[in-house]
Amino acid sequence: MLLATSITIVAVMDHTSTLQKYGLFDAKVPRYTSYPPANRFAQDVGARFQRDWLAKVDPDDAISVYVHIPFCRRLCWFCACRTQGTKTLSPVEAYMDVLMLEVAAYHAALPDGIRLRRLHLGGGTPTLLSADLMQRFLDQIFALFDVTKDFEFSVEIDPTEAQPDVLDVLAKRRMTRASVGVQDFAPRVQRTIGREQSFEQTQDVIETLRHNGVKSLNVDLLYGLPFQTAISIGDTLDQIASLRPDRIALYGYAHVPHVSKRQVMIPDTELPNAQARYGLARLAKDLLTTMGYEAIGIDHFALPSDSLTAKAKAGTLIRNFQGYTDDPCETLVGIGASAISRFPEGYVQNAVSTSAYSERVRARGLAGHKGISLTEEDRFTGALINDVMCHGVIHKDALARAFPDFTNLLQQRIEALTERFCELVVDTPERLTVRPEFLAATRLIAAALDQYSAEDHLHSLAV
Repeated sequence: MLLATSITIVAVMDHTSTLQKYGLFDAKVPRYTSYPPANRFAQDVGARFQRDWLAKVDPDDAISVYVHIPFCRRLCWFCACRTQGTKTLSPVEAYMDVLMLEVAAYHAALPDGIRLRRLHLGGGTPTLLSADLMQRFLDQIFALFDVTKDFEFSVEIDPTEAQPDVLDVLAKRRMTRASVGVQDFAPRVQRTIGREQSFEQTQDVIETLRHNGVKSLNVDLLYGLPFQTAISIGDTLDQIASLRPDRIALYGYAHVPHVSKRQVMIPDTELPNAQARYGLARLAKDLLTTMGYEAIGIDHFALPSDSLTAKAKAGTLIRNFQGYTDDPCETLVGIGASAISRFPEGYVQNAVSTSAYSERVRARGLAGHKGISLTEEDRFTGALINDVMCHGVIHKDALARAFPDFTNLLQQRIEALTERFCELVVDTPERLTVRPEFLAATRLIAAALDQYSAEDHLHSLAV
């Protein structure tokens, strides 16, 4: 561990000055889990668009469904997700009743015969539900929708809130992937971010999931946390590697207390600065690849046998609200408060607060509140950004074929990137490539392609 750490620190020092020159350590940019980013959504695109776009889904196409369950028994201070705390299950039960009304409304709005290819339960803490409530909700989903042969069902798991009977229900309903939240195992870091969770708790849940037949596991980690050091993050990665998850998501902690009020509990003075964050990210990448994981995009890692690795190598990887994915569906239906749906025509986000969401569902079935209708230039720019974010490359020929009316604009964008980031990219007749040693600047380069004006205060550090 110490040898790997010292080698990495030397390598980091070689690139820091160049990245600093290009503004990486000062920039705040979107994470580009959608394009346009969600802060560009407007209130004139809501339930009417949602209903029209649902009706246009090809009956022969399968869809993905994301279900947002925004409740937690404890509110972790680091979290910027749209969640709310609860000490009892009463508000959760009331919310799930509304969720089931929305599921029925979606089924009625979609063409007959639509099947599910992906189902993901996120939060919040989906495993907060009782076994009976989880069973009742899943019964309704599978009563209304048939599934494809390659159907995948994934759930976000909090090891401190995962009762065996709930995990049994999920397993019996063919959960294929579990996403286990960890963040960091260092006790001091955990206390400071309000997320105390032992390695043993995590190990027990993972062993239970595997015993129940769950084939694929991924773990969520964060770098850039208070009191995090090269040694502590190295120790966490050693422990994670012993559990051998199939995928690891390693996100940079986004400290945005002006957006997520609970983050005021985290002392700003103990956060690593941007250069230190970069060093932690580089160290983690070096260690994980040494442990046998393949780097996927800018913040994911997967075993060579994982389907995400295959998609990355085939050049068909995409990025959405759950990060990098091998989901091939054009339509992603978001169910629940603040959930976002993606259609070929654009994006629609449900009302954000649980009260506003519930009112909309009870009044009209669907809860669409705001969104954006895509122009052809949006689609073109989105394809450019997806290329950069997923592969660190802009494939000129493929983009020219897909968007023949934007050939000149493509050339202009390439020239502008080459001029602005001349040391970070390589331009050839076939493609523009981000140099491997400068992939940390990927979001900064993607932001340069963004046709919308940036609102820095709404975004997190680029590194």
